[in-house]
Amino acid sequence: VGNCILISVNYIPMSIKTFAILTDIHSNLESLETALSIVENRGGVDQLMLMGDYFSLGPAPVETLDTILQLDDIIKLRGNHERYIEDRLWEQENPTLEGMDPNDPVTKEIVLNEKWTAEQIGKRGLDFIKSLDISHKEIIGSTLIEFTHAWFERDDEPPVMDELKEWRKKEQEANPMLDRFVLIHGHSHLPREETDGNLTVFCQGATGLPFDKDSRGAVGFLTVNDGVHWDVVRYNYDKDVTINMLENRKPPFYANLQNTISYAEIRNDI
Repeated sequence: VGNCILISVNYIPMSIKTFAILTDIHSNLESLETALSIVENRGGVDQLMLMGDYFSLGPAPVETLDTILQLDDIIKLRGNHERYIEDRLWEQENPTLEGMDPNDPVTKEIVLNEKWTAEQIGKRGLDFIKSLDISHKEIIGSTLIEFTHAWFERDDEPPVMDELKEWRKKEQEANPMLDRFVLIHGHSHLPREETDGNLTVFCQGATGLPFDKDSRGAVGFLTVNDGVHWDVVRYNYDKDVTINMLENRKPPFYANLQNTISYAEIRNDI
């Protein structure tokens, strides 16, 4: 992605570790605060993972940034919307994203939203974005887990299973002691759980902006010990707070986002 790929790697010679995973917050502060309360109340979490798309396409980028900066001992990864801000997408000729038609009014509104978001978070937010890694790997015993917004090779499309099989093959060749492989991604805003032998890929959906017609937020919990245990907590939060904040602040694309919050699907038919 861009000119470099930043990947952090930890080797953990331990028998058990539990991760709590938040992804695709999209400055839905009300959902973020509820998700963090769920993680805190659950207990037994060894590592909090934040997997990108923090600020754009939501009403509260500054408050979201403030909340994240107050968290201790977290691993933070970059999403495609952070890249759009860092690259100043709105200054490009005929800017587009994720293959959308640059002349589509929806595309134009989303690009304007990226500009609005960048202006809100300012230099402090840009410095935060520049500090983020693309991917994080951990080896726990003989299990390799990789966390990434979409994938380490690209930030705007998760891998299909054939690509993951090639990834497993290369990782196995590099480290023959591995016997299990897990990839956790976000980006799609849709739940995913696929397995091929000793390879599994998970996505809990989205913390702040689900697309699966279930408007509840989502937190993923992964525990690795003698097996791989995946649990997704779907939770209600006060969606009216987010919808009203969008109405009051009126960022570009806000009416579409209000519908997405309400119906948990992309609603551009307004």
